[in-house]
Amino acid sequence: MGQVERLQTNDLELGITDAVKQHITRNVAPSKPVTQARLDFEYNRPRWLRECFAEATGVFMFCFPGLASVASFILNADDEFVITAYGSIFQVGWAFGLGIAFAIITCGPTSGGHFNPAITLNLAYWQGFPWPKVPYYILSQIVGAFAAACLVTGMYWVQIQEYRAALEAAGDPIVAAGSLANILVAIPGPTQTNKGYLFMIEFFVDAFIAFLIWAVLDPANPFVSPAGAPFLIGMVYAVMIWAFGDITISTNLARDLGARIAAVIFFGRAAFTIDGGYAAIGILVNIPATFLGVTYYELVMRDSIKGICGGHLKHKDGDEGLTRHITKHSLYDLERQATKGSGSGRSRRSEGSSPASPTSPTSTTGFIQSGLANR
Repeated sequence: MGQVERLQTNDLELGITDAVKQHITRNVAPSKPVTQARLDFEYNRPRWLRECFAEATGVFMFCFPGLASVASFILNADDEFVITAYGSIFQVGWAFGLGIAFAIITCGPTSGGHFNPAITLNLAYWQGFPWPKVPYYILSQIVGAFAAACLVTGMYWVQIQEYRAALEAAGDPIVAAGSLANILVAIPGPTQTNKGYLFMIEFFVDAFIAFLIWAVLDPANPFVSPAGAPFLIGMVYAVMIWAFGDITISTNLARDLGARIAAVIFFGRAAFTIDGGYAAIGILVNIPATFLGVTYYELVMRDSIKGICGGHLKHKDGDEGLTRHITKHSLYDLERQATKGSGSGRSRRSEGSSPASPTSPTSTTGFIQSGLANR
């Protein structure tokens, strides 16, 4: 019985639970020493060029698996086994979502991980990203999407040519929903003829994505860890694809424009003119929609004082400006509390006690905490 009853209620029995133990410390063989030549090379690399390559590579990282997933879905649409096993909007959503996470993990440390012209513009407007860098970033993002579209087309070229021959033999267009050009760009279905309807779907999907991205990036958000941020942002895109992919959405100016340029090269000019110019919705709506989502978060959800308290943000006028802010609002809060004070509070003040001065903390951190406590 001693062996059977050897554990307390909150103990874990031996088994897979061994994984929760602290792993044994192991020594890892050191890599070869870094040479001076290597350090000189890295030091002399133009920073702006590295950032441009990182943005292009990041967009490539999520467009490549995403477009390839769409290609497998469309090209195997007549194969019952393949479509059942590999082709679905669910699969496409995962491909784009995980691709975005991979892009942030690999390229985010170098460029900041924008990967979307609308995000770049909002970071410049709201967060102080340098405006002179904006054109370089946007061009790089478009180039990355173009490169991914060209590579996916090349890798599926044999299947594309076979499918193209079958479409031409049947007299069907190659630029249409569910056809070849749809591998690279969003094309509305034959029943989706209301442009206002398509505009509103794209607008609110993009605004939703932007709002969630800004929430994930907020340093004052206690529910998001740095390790989880890439996957949360990727999942936002995946969820929107699962929800509205069957209707037609673009979600990213660079992804749509870069891939659409490639579609023109491989499938003809109709990739821009199909369906009465839907391309303008897929390309341009992303900017105002993203601005709306970000603006809503900034005006309603943002709490900058928490970011300052956590050391992530600074007051524009430094500690002096922060002191003025805390003093101003702490005194206001104290006066408001005094007007609502109880009789006992008034009697204590009449005996000589007075509320603590909001300027009593000697350190900036203590002063901030004092201000937060009075909020």
